[in-house]
Amino acid sequence: MATVAVTDATFDAEVKNSDIPVVVDFWAEWCGPCKQIGPSLEELSAEMDGKVKIVKVNVDENPNSPAQMGVRGIPALFIFKDGQVVSNMAGAKPKAALQSWIEDSI
Repeated sequence: MATVAVTDATFDAEVKNSDIPVVVDFWAEWCGPCKQIGPSLEELSAEMDGKVKIVKVNVDENPNSPAQMGVRGIPALFIFKDGQVVSNMAGAKPKAALQSWIEDSI
């Protein structure tokens, strides 16, 4: 499964009400580190299909969700489980580090 684009309007339905854990990537088109982790998140989304859902929120187009989460810099990643944040991480990391973080959190 590819990553899912989430908006302020769909955030609760796609993230907080999900039956499986969700990784939320707050990103922007102009953010270099965001673009670095994008391909890794796409690969992990396919590899971990059914175990976790990975979604992306463009902070320029959807300012409310990151503001509610207290996002100050991007990329900012959050893991939700049963509608609650269980872990978060800021900055770009290699795919292996992202995968370990996700697996340890879900």
